[in-house]
Amino acid sequence: MFSKSRINEPGAKPTDEPAAKPASEPATPSRPAAESAPAPQPKAKPPASTLSQDITIVGNIKTTGDIQVEGNVEGDIRAHLLTVGEGATVKGEVVADDVVVNGRIVGRVRGLKVRLTSTARVEGDIIHKTIAIESGAHFEGSVQRRDDPLAKEGGGGKSGGGNARASGAAPQGQGKPASADANG
Repeated sequence: MFSKSRINEPGAKPTDEPAAKPASEPATPSRPAAESAPAPQPKAKPPASTLSQDITIVGNIKTTGDIQVEGNVEGDIRAHLLTVGEGATVKGEVVADDVVVNGRIVGRVRGLKVRLTSTARVEGDIIHKTIAIESGAHFEGSVQRRDDPLAKEGGGGKSGGGNARASGAAPQGQGKPASADANG
């Protein structure tokens, strides 16, 4: 299906080149050099910014990249992917395309995909497009599904469903994740 020309093989002899080229291709020395020039690649995605356990930030954080919080944040966070570590605490609104909560959030969570792991502790409302709540996660607040949970509120945004309230811990050992999605 794909073949590699003999020109690019290490140890290829110059006498082999004419036999390797089809007759329809012109024999120009600049063509192989142009093909071997690296094409401009899109920028590689930088690694997630990590806020370690010994950091406490008072203020808002905004980035188009990914953030992993292991310490404490008192303020709002906006990111592409937000991961809240098991020992971390965030007090403020969280807005991200993907939110993974292993630790504690006190405040509203808005995300396209929201995942509360078994060690998550969330006190606040969750506005999401898709949600997963593992067994053992503690959640106190309301859950609302929206087609665009990242959009600013108050603009008469289209709601994808009703509200559901959940309080307390998800049942342990039943093998079934507790889901508070009103659209089931």
